Amino acid sequence: MASTSAVAYGISDYLGGVASRRARALRVVSISYPVSIALVAVAAVVAGGSPGLVGLAWGLASGVASGVAVWTFYVALSRGPMSVISPITAILAAAGPLAFGLAAGEQPGSVAMAGMAIALVATVLASMEGEHGSSVQHGRLTRHLLVLSVVSGLAFAAFFVLLAQVPAGQGLWPVAASRVGATVILLAAAVAAGESFRFSRRLIAIGVVIAVFDAVANGAFYFAAQSGMLALVSVIAALYPAFTVALAVTHGGERLRSVQMVGLALAAVAIVLLALA
Repeated sequence: MASTSAVAYGISDYLGGVASRRARALRVVSISYPVSIALVAVAAVVAGGSPGLVGLAWGLASGVASGVAVWTFYVALSRGPMSVISPITAILAAAGPLAFGLAAGEQPGSVAMAGMAIALVATVLASMEGEHGSSVQHGRLTRHLLVLSVVSGLAFAAFFVLLAQVPAGQGLWPVAASRVGATVILLAAAVAAGESFRFSRRLIAIGVVIAVFDAVANGAFYFAAQSGMLALVSVIAALYPAFTVALAVTHGGERLRSVQMVGLALAAVAIVLLALA
């Protein structure tokens, strides 16, 4: 389940990047996030479960954290260098839940610990892009942009941790609540930024596909966290940049930097070790 989450997050992120070349990021999520609510709600009805106020509250809180994470990440990327901002966000998003899980008493074996350490390094390296990558460089990393990057990384970490606190037996309803929280935050951000809510058919179609993979990613992570150790599950899920980069190479015609090649190789090693753990 955790690996499914990483793959789906990676595909969603790649498609989001493609869509953002045609429209600003907040316009894209203004389509994909509301659609993801409907998709998860339908899945929740089919999956069953007995949602309680505690579970829904954890889900909603995780969604708010997710919305803040995405918002601050996009703002930072629009003003600063992705080659610096993405690795900062990625390492905090992965390391935060790992530290929380270990502090809570989780005890992964030595093979799992080695795999997680390699996965953290792989996540950072795969996230790095240079001047010839898909992103546009926007100058140096200022103190303000550093703060935004840290806030984004910590908010992504909080999303993983909070969603993992949902009690068992709640079904997918807490995930639906999570999507509601994230959607409210991001729609508010889009309104504050003066974004247009008139969309082309092509953008709507891409937004719906993004929503499908986003819903799969969040649902897979949720179920993985329900049945496994947060420290392990979150690190695997945080490997999604490696899949995004792989898609950019195989389908986007982009060239890998040497550091990204190392990151992908380490991601493969990490996945093998974590599968054996």
